Amino acid sequence: MPARSRTRLLAVAVTTATAAACLAAQALPAGAADGTARDAARAVTVPAFYTPPGDLPDADGALVRTEPLPLALSLPSLNGPLPGRATRLMYKSTDSGGGPVAVTGAYIEPTAAWTGSGPRPLVAVAPGTMGQGDQCAASLGLQHPLNIDGDTVSVGYEDIAVYRLLAKGVAVVVTDYAGLGATDRLHTYVNRVDEGHAVLDAVRAARALPAASVTASSPVGLFGYSQGGGATASAAELQPAYAPDVRLAGTYVGAPPAELTEVTAAIDGSELAGALGWSLNGFLQSEPELRPLAEKHINARGRAALDDLATRCVGDAIFAYGYQRSTAWTNDGRSISDIIRSEPLLQDFLAEQRIGGLKPTGPVRLATGVNDNLVPHGQARQLAVDWCRKGGNVTYKPVILPNVVSPLLNHFAPLLTDQGEAVDWLMDRLSGRSASGNCWSMPIQP
Repeated sequence: MPARSRTRLLAVAVTTATAAACLAAQALPAGAADGTARDAARAVTVPAFYTPPGDLPDADGALVRTEPLPLALSLPSLNGPLPGRATRLMYKSTDSGGGPVAVTGAYIEPTAAWTGSGPRPLVAVAPGTMGQGDQCAASLGLQHPLNIDGDTVSVGYEDIAVYRLLAKGVAVVVTDYAGLGATDRLHTYVNRVDEGHAVLDAVRAARALPAASVTASSPVGLFGYSQGGGATASAAELQPAYAPDVRLAGTYVGAPPAELTEVTAAIDGSELAGALGWSLNGFLQSEPELRPLAEKHINARGRAALDDLATRCVGDAIFAYGYQRSTAWTNDGRSISDIIRSEPLLQDFLAEQRIGGLKPTGPVRLATGVNDNLVPHGQARQLAVDWCRKGGNVTYKPVILPNVVSPLLNHFAPLLTDQGEAVDWLMDRLSGRSASGNCWSMPIQP
């Protein structure tokens, strides 16, 4: 078998085996920031639906367009297709610079009946790390759970949580985030404001769908792990000022990258080292003022990597960039973390991205693997401490699993082992049951 074929098969095997583990991180390119040539570079076809119009509505959460979305995993039943009928969405949001942005996603109306009291609830699912190429979008993952196209290897691992919620009669809306799917800009990876806004506006967009059973009176929950955990954490903080009409019954925050300086150092040299490029690319999309620093510090190899990563998904990025160190991308051989420590402008930007400065709305369940060394446990635990000090209703759950050699598996395993409890906790909140939190126990919690 030719070496290139073996390479692709290995990438598929690794991605399929660790599909849900491909998640989170932090902190450039010259050519990628405008997002004009990303798809052509990898010969990937993205449906025309994902190209935004020139003008967007004024209202946040307003629908731009919709179309039926065929679910790859669907079964017929007497009451309709299982788990439900899906609609592809494009809606308007506001980015961290205050400008309008088109965001794509999907809404699924469940076939299963809601057996709880009151109207059918709605959960906004914030995906974990998918990559930065538009073909990696979670809404496309619902249609193509395993996408192998040229050099692309993408797995719709968030489908697992989505289907669990649908089976309980809960309506689900999934956001693709700003610039992931929508072809007019680069995905602003781990930008807390862009992500938080996209999650909250997804709720508004779902309510605006004529065929949706959810209404403004439907209980709303948020669900996310890793990048998604950071997005739901940010949304819970931003809700009072940005979306007072979106009242939150409960928020699940799994393995959140709350302190990007620490996460940057952790992923450097790991299986998910490519996420450094997604972070840098996204930061330059959000803050063009950072570009001179990129030009100052990033060498030709680093620029090529950033341009390349702007079109990659998690699966192929693991194979192409796994275990690489950022010292190979810089002019003086220093790591990205060392450069951040030497540049006040970068420090200030990352400080603005820190989650934990505001009290979260409603009850929150924050879970983190005690041996997670990819999205470090310590900074996730600190977020729970920060929220408790602000009077938040926080249920902190340390997930205790063995420490294995792979940082990716240390990060991935809690996603699967804790997901059932996380869904049950959120279902209790959607059913109107109160949560008392366990902030009192933080001094003795690992």
